[in-house]
Amino acid sequence: MDELDVVADRGYFTGEEIVACAEADITVTLPKPQTSNNRVKGLFVKQDFRYVAEEDVYICPAGEHLSYHFTSVEKGQTLHRYWTNVCQHCAIKHQCTTGKERRVTRWEHEDILEAVQQRLDEHPEKMRLRRETVEHPFGTIKCWMGATHFQMRTLKKVATEMALHVLAYNLKRVINIMGIRPLIAAMMAA
Repeated sequence: MDELDVVADRGYFTGEEIVACAEADITVTLPKPQTSNNRVKGLFVKQDFRYVAEEDVYICPAGEHLSYHFTSVEKGQTLHRYWTNVCQHCAIKHQCTTGKERRVTRWEHEDILEAVQQRLDEHPEKMRLRRETVEHPFGTIKCWMGATHFQMRTLKKVATEMALHVLAYNLKRVINIMGIRPLIAAMMAA
């Protein structure tokens, strides 16, 4: 069986779909979106906490162990909660949380998401290659469209308009690569 490697941008990051890809032996590389405002506020984010699987604990930037306390199911996801009771006496608490203690949530499939991030960290050139191959066609099509908006309304009509733009782009690329005469000959033979 052929291996399937997928490289996408952060707009396609969905935990459930990444798990489905892992179960189907599809290797996924994509960056995780930064959804927490803590970094902007000058606070530590989850990535600053290191998970130790053997002990099932998180280690905070101050070196304290956040231990497992309970599991809950929210929106169909099984989530594990971790915290420690020493936060109130921590010298760097002001960099960590404005609450009583810092709590960290771990999804039951977080290890798969961590593997995706590790793959990206080990091969950052994959995102550069993706940008070079994928962004150019969309930039070109957007330029052809006038870089403003679709002319049609409703999803069905916009999808048709986009399909026509993609077809035009692909035909222009084939003409530039093959030439008009070989393209017409290939179409006549088909």
